[in-house]
Amino acid sequence: MSEPIRVLVCDDQVLIRTGLVTIIDAQPDLTIVGECADGAAAIELAERLRPDVVVMDVRMPVLDGIKATRRLAGAGVARPVKILVVTTFNLDEYVYEALRAGASGFLLKDAPPDQLLNGIRTVATGAALLDPEVTRRLVGRYAARIRPSDTKVDTPLTPRELEVLRLIAEGLSNGEIAASLVISHETVKTFVSRILTKLDLRDRVQAVVYAYRHGLVT
Repeated sequence: MSEPIRVLVCDDQVLIRTGLVTIIDAQPDLTIVGECADGAAAIELAERLRPDVVVMDVRMPVLDGIKATRRLAGAGVARPVKILVVTTFNLDEYVYEALRAGASGFLLKDAPPDQLLNGIRTVATGAALLDPEVTRRLVGRYAARIRPSDTKVDTPLTPRELEVLRLIAEGLSNGEIAASLVISHETVKTFVSRILTKLDLRDRVQAVVYAYRHGLVT
């Protein structure tokens, strides 16, 4: 058997944190390695315990979840930690800022337990949690803000890889990209992997942000 996914829970509300810990720790493939009530403590525990996933609240004392996420998973972090942001606030600004800070996924606290558990497992694999349509709506809304005035960009991608990147940014799943380009699902996965490697990106969400920021989609 593989080792359980190691999870750190960070939430300043004791009842919610206890509930999350109870739900997660009851799963045979998940284990709680720590819990805390603010972003500063999350940073200290994450750096010491090296969990596979941190379940992170947004609004907390001392240091909020967005800033803590940036410290743990943002650009330039040598050993980034996978972060699943879970919050009561369904605001696009929070989702956008969390993903820009380096989070791999975003869930609301009223999501059913199965969705939370699936989110942790998804993020642990290195995949992004957001559904393609949500990603397109979210990043598209902020495209004007994140795209530079000079949209010309030199990219190491081949024309075909650029085509795949644009389709990712438009919110298409791998299956939809395969159908659009008349190629196999496995070929799409290979293209996605090459794109992420060449651009030094962690996941599809970062690829979407990259595409919008560099004016590759409108």
